[in-house]
Amino acid sequence: MANESGKKKVVLASGVFDLLHLGHVKFLEEAKRAGGPDAQLVVIIARDSTVEKTKGRKPIMLEEQRRSLVESLRVVDKAVLGYENFDIGEVIENSKPDVIALGYDQEDMMKQVQDYVKKNKLNVKVVRIGKFGEKPLDSSSRIKQEIIDKRDRLSYAESKFGHSDEL
Repeated sequence: MANESGKKKVVLASGVFDLLHLGHVKFLEEAKRAGGPDAQLVVIIARDSTVEKTKGRKPIMLEEQRRSLVESLRVVDKAVLGYENFDIGEVIENSKPDVIALGYDQEDMMKQVQDYVKKNKLNVKVVRIGKFGEKPLDSSSRIKQEIIDKRDRLSYAESKFGHSDEL
């Protein structure tokens, strides 16, 4: 499916993608699908400084590592680092997407994007990609918590028994 100029539709997705997991992959697959057949998926990876400002902590993986991992996924055509001083208008104007795909957990961003698109009368489709079921390790937060829990169980077993068969 092509846009009015005959070029492939560009789908824009974004996120932190810290501790890449299956939920991220499913999100990106659905994002690309939202652009129709032959769409091009461009993914913006949040800068470390942006993550620290918005989430109050730095990501575990460095921004360039996160970008490289995302770009290595078959579904992704291009992955780029976001702007140091995030501005949704600048992102949209510079990337000129046909579709902007946002995750289930990006409510604030959804409102910002919809407001900008409406205010500037842009022909950009904004879609929300839902969550992909409840799996034990379906989010970076759950993965981090599982690591902490295993570490705590291991520490307890070692302090009580002098060794551990936990891991």
